[in-house]
Amino acid sequence: MTDITAGPAALPAATKWQVIAWSSWDWGGAAFNAVMTTFIFTALYLTGHAFGGADHASAVLGLTVSLGGVAIALLAPVTGQRTDHSGRRKLWLGINTLVVALLTGACFFVQPHESYLLLGCLLIAAGHVFFEIAGVNYNAMLLQISTRSTIGKISGIGWASGYLGGIVALLIVYFALIKPDVGIFGITSADGMTYRAVAVFSALWIIAFSIPVMVAIPESPRNPDMPRVGFLRSYVELWRTIARLARTSRHTLFFLAASAVFRDGLAAIFTFGAVIAVGSFGFKTGDVLIFAIAGNVVAAIGAFSAGFFDDRVGPKAVIVTSLVGLIVCAGALFFLHGKTAFWIFGLLLTLFVGPAQSSARTFIGRLAPDGQEGELFGLYATTGRAVSFLAPALFALFIAVFGSQRWGILGIVLVLVLGLALLLPVKPPARPN
Repeated sequence: MTDITAGPAALPAATKWQVIAWSSWDWGGAAFNAVMTTFIFTALYLTGHAFGGADHASAVLGLTVSLGGVAIALLAPVTGQRTDHSGRRKLWLGINTLVVALLTGACFFVQPHESYLLLGCLLIAAGHVFFEIAGVNYNAMLLQISTRSTIGKISGIGWASGYLGGIVALLIVYFALIKPDVGIFGITSADGMTYRAVAVFSALWIIAFSIPVMVAIPESPRNPDMPRVGFLRSYVELWRTIARLARTSRHTLFFLAASAVFRDGLAAIFTFGAVIAVGSFGFKTGDVLIFAIAGNVVAAIGAFSAGFFDDRVGPKAVIVTSLVGLIVCAGALFFLHGKTAFWIFGLLLTLFVGPAQSSARTFIGRLAPDGQEGELFGLYATTGRAVSFLAPALFALFIAVFGSQRWGILGIVLVLVLGLALLLPVKPPARPN
């Protein structure tokens, strides 16, 4: 295991277990992100022939995920703000994580028929909502276990842990359920039971690996300078925060706006990447799983290395480099055909996604005032979802207009280009001494 306490910005020994426990939540979340959303449930089951075909099912999935983004935009900032006020960050992380697990497990009831397509898409979209709200509290915890000089490294460890957890979860799913004709507990593919059992496995995985963070990280202290207010009043306080940022930290708002766009493009890569591999590049079940494992290895390397560069050159340089790489690779996939092309440029996509995600989180972490971490990360989640309809909507629109799933790639590329253009003028946070 890499020594996270090494180097001039060493962490106190007492926090080593806390960093591991904190990262375990990302490890557990891989069951929702990698298994359910990206590689298995949606790509191989929910957007398959039983639900009306890849083009139709992908369009419905894009629409429901867009609606979920609207809910995140409305709820995330006040939930983060209220945990700052109440000092119940860990409690709400646990509650929202449990809801994600229950929604994931409920996908067991999505039977292989087109009449169940909407149910499946709604469950996935609702899972995204609660996962993102849980992530507000999880991201704010990063500042409880790091300093300004180590935040990049620890954030990278968290993202890398998520990718590695995805590898392990995917291997278990593949060898226990998908590859054998008769899987564990006698489960077969009849009535879609293989993939429905994957949903149950994923729910249990999420719960199991959320336990360490609940044990190891202390509850956040209540901010005494913030009065307790009602839920609707929280929106008034939110607007006051935005107005204050506009006066005192304008580039924070500029970054929130830029990240709203480019992170929507990153989310679309995860949501629709495997769907495109199956529908446009001829990947079969085994191909998807092998690619998923290889992609998660590459993504973990990218995310971990991002922490090293983030602490040395700053988060903006890492994000810009990553976005340029993503645009080039995704653009190549729009024009190229065949499995070989997807293997080459798809793996390069995974290399750049992790650093962009990790450094976007540390960008905000370096700006967050003490006692207002949840509120700022809530704004981060909200702005990240304020236009979350954009990439899924363009993905669905391009498919509808041009009649081919491949054109959806271009919609995602356009979002990444816009996000990069908005990011370039943003002033980066001050580097630690």
